[in-house]
Amino acid sequence: MARLPRFTPAGLPQHVIQRGNNRSACFSDNQDFSAYGNWLKEYSVEYGVAVHAWVFMTNHVHLLVTPDSEGSLSSMMQALGRRYVRYFNYQHRRSGTLWEGRFKSSLVQTETYLLQCYRYIELNPVRAFMVNDPAEYPWSSYRCNGLGVETALCTAHQEYLKLGKNKVERTMAYRSLFREHLEDEQLLEIRCAVNKTLALGSDHFKEEVEGLYGRRVKPAKMGRPSKSLI
Repeated sequence: MARLPRFTPAGLPQHVIQRGNNRSACFSDNQDFSAYGNWLKEYSVEYGVAVHAWVFMTNHVHLLVTPDSEGSLSSMMQALGRRYVRYFNYQHRRSGTLWEGRFKSSLVQTETYLLQCYRYIELNPVRAFMVNDPAEYPWSSYRCNGLGVETALCTAHQEYLKLGKNKVERTMAYRSLFREHLEDEQLLEIRCAVNKTLALGSDHFKEEVEGLYGRRVKPAKMGRPSKSLI
């Protein structure tokens, strides 16, 4: 069955995940992490994709982004992926594929769900028992969003800016969101949406997206279609 074209409409936040092939490592040292981050910044500017949150794990990457135009996210990820693979193969004397096929993504409803997605992404190292506090992990956006550390890569989403009137208020409010971890149901909902390239949001949001773009963003109904009585 042919794959559906990548669905990356302009102006809607998207949660992106890209994994190493067969869950193998795609970062081996700090130089790798730094190189990927620098090129992510370069191509996000070139293709018009605002990056709100990120985490670079050993064998996968999470991003929370908003593309300025339809298809710009795909263009950015393709350019970034190809350049990084060339670098990684040369640097580590290897050949062949590095990524597990195409990146996966899910549309994210701004209200309620966007800040949940921020937390989901930046708490990855904590859930993986790599650190006890997200601020201890250097390869995520938490220090920017939660501590106010300046970085050219991060573009604050309007929903984040609503957290306070100034930087101090926003970072304090943001840190307060991390006092409790996401519930299991929330984790499952976020993971299901991104792994199945669906939408993360309310039923009303999903229906609006399907109506506007003519694309299914909800799970398909299970079972055989009912027979017509006519």
